[in-house]
Amino acid sequence: MFGLGMQEIIVIALIVLLLFGGKKIPELMNGLGKGVKSFKDGMKDEEVKNEE
Repeated sequence: MFGLGMQEIIVIALIVLLLFGGKKIPELMNGLGKGVKSFKDGMKDEEVKNEE
């Protein structure tokens, strides 16, 4: 995945955990999920507009 090994992913995850704390992680993931869903919905709307 993006040229990263398992050790690098673990280190990045630990750094994120230290920076944001355990309680903020679910809020961040929820916001990220909403953003991705909104982006996908926007892409679908553009595809429909282009077909018309």
